[in-house]
Amino acid sequence: MFQVAAFCRKCHVVSHTAFIFAPIMKKRIGIIGAGPAGLTAAYLLAKAGQEVIVFEADPTYVGGISRTESYKGFLFDIGGHRFFSKSKEVEDFWTEILANDLLDRPRSSRIYYNKQFFSYPLVATEALTKLGIVESGLCVMSYLKAKAFPVKDPVNFEDWVINQFGERLYNIFFKTYTEKVWGIPCREISADWAAQRIKGLSLSSAIKNALIKPKKTGDKDKIIKTLIDTFRYPKYGPGMMWEVCADKCRQMGVEIRMNEPVTGINQVGDEWTVSTKNSQEFGGFDYVLSSTAMAQLVPFISPAVPETALKAASQLKYRDFITVVLILKDKDKFDDNWIYIHDPSVKVGRIQNFKSWSPYMVPDPSMACYGLEYFCFEGDGMWTASDEELISLGKKEIEQIGLATGADVTDGYVVRQKKAYPVYDHFYAAHIETIKEGLQDYKGLYLMGRNGMHKYNNQDHSMMTAMLAAKNIIAGEEVYDLWNVNQDAEYHESGERGAHDGGRLIPSKLS
Repeated sequence: MFQVAAFCRKCHVVSHTAFIFAPIMKKRIGIIGAGPAGLTAAYLLAKAGQEVIVFEADPTYVGGISRTESYKGFLFDIGGHRFFSKSKEVEDFWTEILANDLLDRPRSSRIYYNKQFFSYPLVATEALTKLGIVESGLCVMSYLKAKAFPVKDPVNFEDWVINQFGERLYNIFFKTYTEKVWGIPCREISADWAAQRIKGLSLSSAIKNALIKPKKTGDKDKIIKTLIDTFRYPKYGPGMMWEVCADKCRQMGVEIRMNEPVTGINQVGDEWTVSTKNSQEFGGFDYVLSSTAMAQLVPFISPAVPETALKAASQLKYRDFITVVLILKDKDKFDDNWIYIHDPSVKVGRIQNFKSWSPYMVPDPSMACYGLEYFCFEGDGMWTASDEELISLGKKEIEQIGLATGADVTDGYVVRQKKAYPVYDHFYAAHIETIKEGLQDYKGLYLMGRNGMHKYNNQDHSMMTAMLAAKNIIAGEEVYDLWNVNQDAEYHESGERGAHDGGRLIPSKLS
């Protein structure tokens, strides 16, 4: 037992606390962004007794892209968020925040192609049957050709998928949708994205899973696993998780400053100052954690990063998207969580059924609420179209696909989401390495989350990077390298929920 003297930056007073067994040095942390990464870090750091301020640009919502928006009592998800992780830490976090309001929901997705609906992930027997004998035979021959003459070391999405499925199935089930999402040819998309998002799937594995029931062995990794059948989901949408998390953070003393976009971060000695658009400065931070888009953050850093890093940041690209929400009479046209639209004759890329995510998101049981997702670039013709034009387009296309008639639709609403997806072009990885090198001397700065690290990953990945940043701060040393998160595991939502103590995403400790 001993006495500790603590200096308070705010009041410049030295206080004395006696009989403390294991003192934790209190640190002051600024967090940019109140999305899953930012709020996870804030919650864990506050629990450890740290002083935390969160800066959020949005005036209304926390949760980032994982927020829940509302319109006339109808609630909707921005992009669709399944709450599933192999990480026990992540699953336990969700349970701790929202235990009594997490629903167990069935997982269901399909593909719409050539006026037919196909299960997703592809069920080989169903796909080949619906394609017909001739087309199926051509697909199988194309697959065998790809296996006999694969592209060695594929560097783009097209070659990677053709190696796994053959050129014909690639053109049917991958090309159109992928190019809708990214707005660039598949040959310009890095193979990294394919390897991350559809690793482990191929025509042979799909047929094997359809015909042969996996046998259990002593080694869990030897079992052929299918994607999850169910997932957890907050009663009132994903934003409910982060709204409750934000409330719990505030109860522990975290200051969450809404409508406070950050315009600069400045390092002087061992401390950081955060400047905001509201002409305010907040100083004395030991650490700054950022989940804002990497391309936005890098020019905000002072002293300025090397010119090579600034140039690399300016070359990073993002894909934006629009959700056209249609409120309509429920005629039980589909009960999937979402449907991928592989039809080039319509612009819509994916259609959500929010009632299938949670019936509580639709206040009137006689009504349904669909979200039609249109992928675009900020400032293009789709992005700048009026809400009326977009709702009219949505009504026309939902009827063309056959999921409703225009007359069924009673109302509509539009949500525009900037920087929804970091683009994986051929140069992104080199740009990120240049930026990482340029940031090496900025001690106390952590990039985390999807846009913060320019990694197209799921919510649990963003949370895990935040968890590890918090662990490093509490430990007072670099225990984990956040950049190694997600390099030790596949993307697939397969296997058992929370099966791994450390979590599928935790990298090894630094030596």
